[in-house]
Amino acid sequence: METPMKSFLRAARRLAAAAATLAAVTAAGASVGNAEELAKNLFGAERLPAATAARSIGFYSKGCFAGGVAIATDGPSWQAMRLSRNRRWGHPVMINLIEKLSRDATADGWPGLLIGDISQPRGGPMLTGHASHQIGLDADIWFTPMPGRRLSAQERENMSAVSLVNEKTHLVKEKLWRPEHARLLKRAASYPEVERILVNPGIKKKLCDTVKGDRSWLRKVRPFWGHDYHFHIRIGCQPGSPGCKRQEATPASDGCDKSLAWWFTEEPWRPNKNPDAPKARDLMTMASLPKECRVVLSAPSPESEMAVTVGGNGTAVAAVSAPTEPATIDPSAALPVTANSFAPTPKIGIPMPRPRPHD
Repeated sequence: METPMKSFLRAARRLAAAAATLAAVTAAGASVGNAEELAKNLFGAERLPAATAARSIGFYSKGCFAGGVAIATDGPSWQAMRLSRNRRWGHPVMINLIEKLSRDATADGWPGLLIGDISQPRGGPMLTGHASHQIGLDADIWFTPMPGRRLSAQERENMSAVSLVNEKTHLVKEKLWRPEHARLLKRAASYPEVERILVNPGIKKKLCDTVKGDRSWLRKVRPFWGHDYHFHIRIGCQPGSPGCKRQEATPASDGCDKSLAWWFTEEPWRPNKNPDAPKARDLMTMASLPKECRVVLSAPSPESEMAVTVGGNGTAVAAVSAPTEPATIDPSAALPVTANSFAPTPKIGIPMPRPRPHD
C-alpha cells in the first residue's frame, strides 16, 4: 500500500513536470513571437521602390536594390505579363535595355516581347519562384512572340507560355523552333551590359548545332534547368553600386563542348533526394541579407507608380520625384559569399548540388 508521503512525492513530481512543460511552451511561444520575419514577406509587401539613387546591393540571389523603375505594362513593342505579381521593376539600366531589345528585335523581324518577371519594387527574396532576380539586374523574356493585339489583364495572368523543349529527350521541338528565336537571343547577347543569358540545355544545343559564322556570342548563352519557355537575361553590376557583388565571367569558349554534353547524361536529371527541403527564400531573414537592405526597406517611396514608370524610348511616363539622399555604402564591407548557381557548367562526373537551384 502506498504511504501518504509517497503519494505526495508522486503528485509533486507530476506538478513539477507540468510546470516545466508549461514553461517550455511559453518560452517557445516567446521565441516564435520574437523571431525575425522572413525577408520575402517584407520585400514582397512593398508596392513601390525606394526613392533614392539607383544601386544594387549584394548578389543576384542574396540582396536588394534601390532607385528602381518599372517598365510600362504596354509599350510600342512589348507587353508585360503576370501583372498581379508586381515584378516589372528593375535597375534603370535593366529597364532601358529591355526597352531597347524590344525595338531592336522588332527591327530584326520579331513581333515584339512578352516580358516575364524582372524584380520586385525593392528586390529581395520573392514570395514564390526565383532564387535570383533580387538586385534588379535579371529579367525573363518569353520565347512566345507578342501577339498582334493587346492582351487583357486576365489573359496576361492565365496565358501559358509554350515550351520549346521535349521534356523526355531534352531536345528542341523542331516544329516550334524558328531561326527568329536564334536571332532574338543573338540580339540580346550583343549588348555589352549583358553578361549571361540562361536557356534550357536543349536550346543551347540547338544553337551550337546551327549557328554559322560569328559564334562568339554563344559564350554568353549558358545552359540551365528550366528556361524552356523563356530566356533569362542578366546584366552586370552597374556604376554607383559598390555593394554589388559581381559574378565570375563566363568561359571564353562557345560552350559547345563537354560541359554541354554533361546535360545530356542521366546525372542532371536524377530525382531530388530531398524534395521537401525548404528553399533559401523560406529561411532567409533580414539578418541574412547585406545590412544596407534594411535601409532600402525603410526608405521613402516615390509619389506614385506612374512617376517611376518607363514608357517607350526610355522616357518616363511622368516626372520622377526628386530622390532623397542615398544611404552611405561602405565599399570595404565584405558581403556574404553565396553559392553561385550560375557558375560555368561543371565537367562531366562532378555532381551538382541538391536540391536543384532555381533561376
